[in-house]
Amino acid sequence: MRTATILGGHLSSPFDSGWRGPGGWWILIRPGIELPDAPEVVPDVAGWRRERMPHLPEEAITLAPDWVCEILSPSTHNYDQRIKKPFYAKHGVTWCWIVDPEAHVLTAYRLRNGRWQDLGTWGDDDRPQVEPFEAIELPLSDLWLPSDA
Repeated sequence: MRTATILGGHLSSPFDSGWRGPGGWWILIRPGIELPDAPEVVPDVAGWRRERMPHLPEEAITLAPDWVCEILSPSTHNYDQRIKKPFYAKHGVTWCWIVDPEAHVLTAYRLRNGRWQDLGTWGDDDRPQVEPFEAIELPLSDLWLPSDA
């Protein structure tokens, strides 16, 4: 949960509130999403471009996000990659990030013609500029728990 909170914070200021960034997004941690003919899905972090969803709904969100991030854990690793990632592709989510806090790795994908295209993999203390949030550098070392060195 800490990783989702830190990542959400890094993206919320420039993209949700527009502080020192372009704005134009809603960034939410663990939002419940109810899509037609589908079970409720809860990504660890998700974002909607405001041009697609001008206002946050009072009730459940019924529009697929533009971007999702799943944070792997031993209990969700398999489900996040085998079930959720194809589900997001089926529902037209444009970007999917997978963060593995144990391995200190972020892998990003973009949906093209119904298939995930690998945009890159970064880790440790990299500071990548990753679609769709390439307007900022993302300090990955902030996402990892400090080592007991």
